Amino acid sequence: MSVRYFTSESVCAGHPDKIADGISDKLLDALISQDSQTRAGIETVVGDNQIILLGEIKTSAKIDFENIVRDYIFSLGYTDPSWGFSWQSNFLNFLHQQSPEIGIGVDNEGAGDQGMMFGYAVNETKSLMPAPITLAHALTKKIDYVRSNKTIDWLRPDGKAQVTILYKNNKPVSVEKVVIAVAHSEEKKAEEVKREIINQVIEPVLNSHGFDLPTDDNIIVNGTGLWFIPGPASDAGLTGRKIVVDGYGGYARVGGGAFSGKDASKVDRSGAYCARFIAKNIVSKGLADKCEVALAYVIGQPRPLMQTVETFGTAKVSDHEIDNYVNGLIDTSVSGIISKLDLRRPIFSLSTNYGHFGKEDLPWEKVV
Repeated sequence: MSVRYFTSESVCAGHPDKIADGISDKLLDALISQDSQTRAGIETVVGDNQIILLGEIKTSAKIDFENIVRDYIFSLGYTDPSWGFSWQSNFLNFLHQQSPEIGIGVDNEGAGDQGMMFGYAVNETKSLMPAPITLAHALTKKIDYVRSNKTIDWLRPDGKAQVTILYKNNKPVSVEKVVIAVAHSEEKKAEEVKREIINQVIEPVLNSHGFDLPTDDNIIVNGTGLWFIPGPASDAGLTGRKIVVDGYGGYARVGGGAFSGKDASKVDRSGAYCARFIAKNIVSKGLADKCEVALAYVIGQPRPLMQTVETFGTAKVSDHEIDNYVNGLIDTSVSGIISKLDLRRPIFSLSTNYGHFGKEDLPWEKVV
């Protein structure tokens, strides 16, 4: 019997890097709502009482950047300026027009950048995602839920979750360790924080996924004991810094670029979504138990320079049959991906938090 462990982590929507991702995607969706042909590479930096927009756009849309940003930060729960960051923090906008050199390639339906992308699927969860990242996302989503609906009214808007799963013969059999970090109000003691997080977050999430709670000494809540100041005042955030969280939690390979703030002409995003779409459909159709799809593009050219499918010895049919299936499933040119997955819509904010993959309502998660 083969035995191994694997750990993945997720972060809450109020984590500094996710604040930045969320702002970038909210602005992207607002632009696309007015101009479906918008091109954007929006980078956000959040720090001690600072919000800064950087990057490039090409659009006919006219939006109120500052109000969209402030409204989003308020919705995350950053309403108290004494935390050193809030919806009232200083705002600077340095967005500029897209480079003409990039624009030339995209005008001809070519890729907006070079790079490699990976998509993955495995039949160990309902969503065909790896179990560790699935549970980690479920935990951070639950933390945000119990904070926002005031089930736990002393939580503040920042947090992380980390899950270690025991595999036997490549099957997830138990949750061995859970690590949670949550910001909270000053009147709460460490023992109270741990007990309520176990009761209201960890135990219900694990049970809903068919796992038992680890022993108490294998559950860590706030490793340093206490955490009062949430968000960017404690640790600056930047768009695209959580690409492992956004993908497969380290379980599969990661491409060269991040997702948030980029329109579909940027293959960092659309190519990764396409690769997941292919991999998920291969596994869902029963052609393999696990699958990794790799794509690579060059700026200005419409079709991938590389397109490979790896099934790790789990394929149920020949490589030729899988290749034929993929070729009939989707055209992997940039325009083909955008058309098949309908990526000229303002849907990108739905992908920002708790992973870009595994959510059934997103088009690259559809099984055909």
